[in-house]
Amino acid sequence: MADVARFDRLAAVYDWFAGAIPRPDVASGFAYAERDVERVLDLAGGTGRTAAALPDYDVTVLDAAAGMLREARAKGLPVVRGDATRLPVATGSVDAVVVTDALHHLDAPAAIGEAARVLRPGGVLVACDYDPRGPLGRALVAAEHAAGFDSTFYARGELAAVLAGAGLDVHALEAGFAYALVGVTPAERAERDSREGRERGEPVRG
Repeated sequence: MADVARFDRLAAVYDWFAGAIPRPDVASGFAYAERDVERVLDLAGGTGRTAAALPDYDVTVLDAAAGMLREARAKGLPVVRGDATRLPVATGSVDAVVVTDALHHLDAPAAIGEAARVLRPGGVLVACDYDPRGPLGRALVAAEHAAGFDSTFYARGELAAVLAGAGLDVHALEAGFAYALVGVTPAERAERDSREGRERGEPVRG
């Protein structure tokens, strides 16, 4: 993928320019979990900026760009290289998934569907992105496309519909240009999916 190659080239300087972009408080979304949150997957987590801000949790950074993962590893973070739309992670194996400033680079419905799959009963997905509407949103979309990124941004309501379509109970965490949504895995559905995965002897993909 072209975006992966670009992120490989930008890895060494990514934190420098990304630090100026506002991000919601991811950890506040964990309060919606219906279970204790310990094991967290930072989906398309890049250099581990989000993971590094969650020192009280067992966070693994997953990304497709080797260069970004080198930067995350240098911060002492555990990393896994993988495709966000085909996670090398077992069904029902993590308490929370976070995805920040990344969904617009992914096939968002596929990535969210995979996030929902790997969550344990009562687990949470915290999804943070940027609203393409308004002056700031239009400027960001233009800048990403000018840089050659194949980005597709969702307004908050549009992304909420994607989370709901993956079977998650959706809550609004923060609104505005930088917004955040929380999706909670209904306990009964997650328990069923986890049981079916065990019965199939489902391996960790990768």
